[in-house]
Amino acid sequence: MPASSNFQQAIKEAQSSSLVGPNVVNKALPYVGGGMVVTALGVIAGLSLMASNPALFQPLFFVAFIAELVLFFMASSAANNANNSKALPLLTAFSLLTGFTLSGIIALAIGTVGIGSVGTAAFATGITFVIASNVGSRMSDSVGQALQNVVGLGLIGLIIAMFVQILGGLFVPGMFGGSAFELMIAGFGTVLFVCLSFVDFYTMPRRYNDEQYLAGALGMYLTYINLFVFILRLMIALQGGGRRD
Repeated sequence: MPASSNFQQAIKEAQSSSLVGPNVVNKALPYVGGGMVVTALGVIAGLSLMASNPALFQPLFFVAFIAELVLFFMASSAANNANNSKALPLLTAFSLLTGFTLSGIIALAIGTVGIGSVGTAAFATGITFVIASNVGSRMSDSVGQALQNVVGLGLIGLIIAMFVQILGGLFVPGMFGGSAFELMIAGFGTVLFVCLSFVDFYTMPRRYNDEQYLAGALGMYLTYINLFVFILRLMIALQGGGRRD
């Protein structure tokens, strides 16, 4: 019996030997949830401004977008260096501005599909999180690494497609600015970020140590924010992008 117990312990240690931060996921999750709450406050602020002073929203949107990019790089650098006391306020401000800039597409979704679309997208994102948290952390190395490589290629393809959509919409709006191309991008983006949500739970403890929990939280936060956005885009595209009567 002792020999069998030692053998089982050896297997367990071998399976966990590749983990850099075995506790990083549990430490990161509260900050992912907190970031979502702060983002929701930013959305409320943006929607309120659009309702009360729409002329002011557009210039503030561009200012917020630029500040959001700056904060992302600053927060990412601090979090990757485990400078958590510096990273946390930066991430809080980043989450707030993210919500403010997302209020535009949320307003479009409400006007196109109805306010229920926001709840549907949030619910679908939450269900994905629950499933990914149970499955992603248990994936084998062969499955996890293969899925990680596929998602990496998919992200490159998505960025190229969105770039083509922007340029094509300027020069050939009938081909690239229509709902068919948007439907393709929105559908692909939704599937891609669903897959990425599984990858996050596999890669986080293998990429970050326990003190880099804010870096892991930032990556997971971005995955679920993007999943939420692409679900909204998919629902808007399925409605043809037009406002309901």
